[in-house]
Amino acid sequence: MSASVSAPGPEQTLAPPALPGDRLARSTRPSGAPLGRFGVLLRFALIALIMVPVTAVYMLVCILLLPSRVLRIQTGNLYGKLIGRSVQRIMGVVPEIHGHERVDSRMPALYVMNHTSTIDMWIGMWLCPYRGCGTAKKEIVRVPVFGLAYWASGHLLVDRGNKDRAIASMKKVADLVQAKGLSIWMWPEGTRSRDGVLRPFKKGFVHLALATGLPVVPVVAHNADQYWKGTWAVTPGRLQMEVLDPIPTTGWSAATIDEHLAEVRGAFARALEPRQVG
Repeated sequence: MSASVSAPGPEQTLAPPALPGDRLARSTRPSGAPLGRFGVLLRFALIALIMVPVTAVYMLVCILLLPSRVLRIQTGNLYGKLIGRSVQRIMGVVPEIHGHERVDSRMPALYVMNHTSTIDMWIGMWLCPYRGCGTAKKEIVRVPVFGLAYWASGHLLVDRGNKDRAIASMKKVADLVQAKGLSIWMWPEGTRSRDGVLRPFKKGFVHLALATGLPVVPVVAHNADQYWKGTWAVTPGRLQMEVLDPIPTTGWSAATIDEHLAEVRGAFARALEPRQVG
């Protein structure tokens, strides 16, 4: 006599998804003491001592490579891996990447990462694959030293205040990506979340996915705002991050953009803890 299996009744509920700390078997919160302002200032000074001469050499190389945007982008990748890693180690906020093998320079993709902390930019620079084109708002050129380096790199600058210019810039990048087999790194929220909660996603990355056919790879940072918030609030520790499975975009359509936004944002929402989903 075979046993029968009854369907779940209305009183039964599915188990909630595992919290990131349980799923990763790691704490997703800093456990150490925050740095004092003087300690942060000393670390900034050390970063400047490294960044200024390295950036000077890098900009000279970019000038020599002006005829080739692709070579400047790749040189920028090398610069980002050196400077990004240096900032992480000096500030003591070092990411532990789960699924790092999904960041593959041999397989072009559109990488999207949630943005809640000052450390995010330095992680993105370091984690972005070779032949990966970064995106940043045009105001970044005002950042001393680093802004000029980014301007010279050939990576994408987006004018958020001018929709037509922003679309034109992304169209040029889409054409370059398709022609040269490049990846793209983006922050889909458009700006940093001040409270760590996932913000609504902008449509720019969907338009790029439609134009390039690249798969979307979500890169999830857990509680990064609790490690480095603003300028001075720094608490060293191992920042837990996940690179999720690629999301195919070959079936995406401009007529269903909102559905694609929801699909990608949903992948982040399922991976993050409730505090960051809101």
